[in-house]
Amino acid sequence: MLDENDVVIVSACRTPFGRYGGSLKDIDYYDLGAIPMKEVLRRVSLSADMADEVFWGVGDTSACKDPYTPVAARQSLLKAGLRPETPSISFDMACVSAMHAVKLATMSIKLGEIDVAIAGGATSFSQEPLVVRGLRFGGYRLGNVTMEDPLFWMGYRDFNPVSVDSDNVAFEYGIDRLEQDEWALRSHVNYGNAWNAGKFKDEMMTLTIPQKKGEREVLDIDEQYRPDSSIEKLSRLQPVYGTRAITAGNAPGMNDGATAILVMRRRKAEQLGLECLATVVSQVSIAIDASRMPEGPAYAIQKVLKKASLALDQMAVMEINEAFACVPLVSTKLLAGDDKKRLKEIRDRTNINGSAIAIGHPNTASGARIIMNLMYELRRRGGGYALGAICGGLAQADATIIKV
Repeated sequence: MLDENDVVIVSACRTPFGRYGGSLKDIDYYDLGAIPMKEVLRRVSLSADMADEVFWGVGDTSACKDPYTPVAARQSLLKAGLRPETPSISFDMACVSAMHAVKLATMSIKLGEIDVAIAGGATSFSQEPLVVRGLRFGGYRLGNVTMEDPLFWMGYRDFNPVSVDSDNVAFEYGIDRLEQDEWALRSHVNYGNAWNAGKFKDEMMTLTIPQKKGEREVLDIDEQYRPDSSIEKLSRLQPVYGTRAITAGNAPGMNDGATAILVMRRRKAEQLGLECLATVVSQVSIAIDASRMPEGPAYAIQKVLKKASLALDQMAVMEINEAFACVPLVSTKLLAGDDKKRLKEIRDRTNINGSAIAIGHPNTASGARIIMNLMYELRRRGGGYALGAICGGLAQADATIIKV
């Protein structure tokens, strides 16, 4: 029996994800976030004053034109035309952020504080500035100034790069370079098949992007996708950051994009005459040893299944975000134990439409993308349960179960 207090998804959309320096590179960060915020309401013909609150993942404020406390969610919602009385929160849980935004929205609705929320996030790697440190009190009067690129090394200064830790964990599990390259190729193949079948039309907006010269560009596909990918090409890439097996080919790119999901209490959706696209069944957050990131999604999956009193076999489809190819490979191996038959069965249901390696990974937007992709896939299949999981910097992870 349906519970009128269930939290349901009534609308969800995202921008196409752009490559680093690609089609979205000149879109202002606040404008980028406003695009799906506005669209998620337009799709269900709701006025902008219907949103009670906005929960927004923002991992890197240096991409904002106001890098110091930019209140990015606030600025994006105002640009999207939401009423100025709408409160918002901008927060950083790295790659976990957008999935956790849905969790925060769900919690607030269940607590009775609000009835309707927009949750999601935005990232623009292309607008990342170079940084100069130490000038303010450094006494520079003569000589060269050193600039720092925050994107170089892609890690945390007081810890190993996440690629190094992930590489170490992968080798502990016996996952070699070839297996990671094969998974990366699978991501591109699955994405290409899904895109050709029109699967992404439900979630992905078509963007028309003005150009400095010539006609406007129309973007309706994720730019990270490489239709010509092959094992031969992947095998020629050199490992990065001193790892043994992680390359630019079996890791996601540095991408630009934004996602938004409109959630509300089921009773409210029925009052408004809106179709409930999916029910949010259960969500959890975990954190483990900071050096063990590839295991995070598996432990989050185990916890969310226990919380929902459901079994992994009841999940029709799953996605484990491809922070690196080794992340879903490690997590599925942890879930399967020593059972090779079960491992194959789990992997066959995982990332069936590709994941971050092919789709792209604007990190604080990806978690909401996972939820909406699983939701639309379930709807095409006629219903069931789906499970999404994503890890984030220094080994946090979230997992979400939805039902259609």
